[in-house]
Amino acid sequence: MTTSELLKTPLAPMHEALGARMVPFSGWLMPLQYEGLVAEHLHTRKSAGLFDLSHMGRLAITGPGALDLIQHATTNDASRLAIGAAQYSLICNERGTVIEDLLVYRLPDRWLLVVNASNRTRVVAHLDSLREGLGCDAALQDETFDVALIGLQGPESQAVLQPMVEGDLSALSYYHARADHFGADEVIVSRSGYTGEDGFELMAPSSLAIEIWQQLLADGAVRSIGLGARDTLRLEAGMALYGHELTEEITPFEACLGRVVRLDKGDFVGRDALAELHARGPDRKLVGLATEGGAVPRAGFPVVAGESVRHSDLGKEPADVGVIASGTFSPTLRHPIATAFVRSDLATPGTAMGVRIREASVPARVVSLPFVPHHTKR
Repeated sequence: MTTSELLKTPLAPMHEALGARMVPFSGWLMPLQYEGLVAEHLHTRKSAGLFDLSHMGRLAITGPGALDLIQHATTNDASRLAIGAAQYSLICNERGTVIEDLLVYRLPDRWLLVVNASNRTRVVAHLDSLREGLGCDAALQDETFDVALIGLQGPESQAVLQPMVEGDLSALSYYHARADHFGADEVIVSRSGYTGEDGFELMAPSSLAIEIWQQLLADGAVRSIGLGARDTLRLEAGMALYGHELTEEITPFEACLGRVVRLDKGDFVGRDALAELHARGPDRKLVGLATEGGAVPRAGFPVVAGESVRHSDLGKEPADVGVIASGTFSPTLRHPIATAFVRSDLATPGTAMGVRIREASVPARVVSLPFVPHHTKR
């Protein structure tokens, strides 16, 4: 796909004006970094970072059958949501593996699903097919191109945003959203994010995106943040990225997401398979790994049993016991970190592992997720 064929968010001109390095991402032209990944990452942890999330899909569902469709499509129990609340959920296939992870919002006038950019068109087709099969009275509207999504994350987020909106942000709980005004314009403000820090996401008409970005950026505590730091922040926070910790070959129980599978809510796509998988227990589990040395584990690298030893010293390669899902150098912790799927009997924190990087097995140990504590408001 050429650059001219890539989709652009309403904020693309702003990113280019700020000198961002633009790259293809899930069919969109997106900012990878502005001043540098590490600086952007650390600024978000200590102050406030501004993220363009407009490439993510926003799907509105309305009508008397909206809840029935969502309940049939997703693993969590959306009937438990009060107006203004949100929940993390999954869409699975009949085999019980994950098609998509998403946020489900219950707003006063509609349900809203926020899905990954890479899966948006696939999820729309899947929901349309389920709706037809159920025969339920529900309408699905893709609002992605009409509504911008802007994230403001970090410990200074509330102080930055509060003077610009009408409502009292201290009264807005984590995973909750409400209508508000940014200046004279109506927006949806949610307390949510993908960094482990306190923060907010704003949904506003695309025509207002640049104006909102400029006003937020005018506060000296705020800097623009690219996709590079967004990935390192979410990995430190132990949050899944579709295509890595979740795929259509991974079950919720392998990904340690059984908490969002509500087998008692009634029938839904994949329920029978998920019930069987839950009863049997997973053969592998997602864990955190902390490694020694400067070498960074990358997705797909093998995880091996036992302590570090060069292959030539062994006479044979150590046995593979898993595979890296995501890996990076942690700017906060100052050492490499990774998530990995390993044999369930080896998933206990403290277990010694190795990661095969080039010609050596680099020492690693299983650690609890998240790597960096969350600071979200409960």
